Amino acid sequence: MNDKVLVKLSKRMSLALRHAPDRFDLELDPAGWVRVTDLLDALRITRLQLDTVVKRDSKQRFALRRDPDGTEQIRANQGHSVPIDLGLVALPPPERLYHGTSAAALDSIRATGLHRARRHHVHLSADTDTARRVGARRAGGVVVLTVDAAAMARAGHQFYRSANGVWLTDTVPPDYLDI
Repeated sequence: MNDKVLVKLSKRMSLALRHAPDRFDLELDPAGWVRVTDLLDALRITRLQLDTVVKRDSKQRFALRRDPDGTEQIRANQGHSVPIDLGLVALPPPERLYHGTSAAALDSIRATGLHRARRHHVHLSADTDTARRVGARRAGGVVVLTVDAAAMARAGHQFYRSANGVWLTDTVPPDYLDI
């Protein structure tokens, strides 16, 4: 399966598991899990295609598990715009975290900081390379912002780390950003 097909499938899986399960007649449980067989049927894809996307996704967007009765399930690790509870536990963050964005967004970010928009959290990276890759998805030139996560935590902001290592928080006020 070539990279172009993988990206297209990953985007469809993300749409179904993060943003519009109803469009695919899927019902996520309260933690975002759905039976693998239901997703395969809804997206009209094979198990091999699903496994290939999950395995080769560099950001590890998806998680697989077996529920207590042995049924295999899948969910997105973060990035949902539909209401779900990932069961995240607040953790102390590293001193610095990073956010990749486009140069076109800088004026707004300078004025109001980073906001979750339609998602549950602002997504932050533990390293600049990952932040750069994330920012490269947007047009207009990549900018990597440095977040003073330690100072935010001291001020009472909560941080969470998703199963694939993405750091999450509700908002990043502009005072904690180095642009």
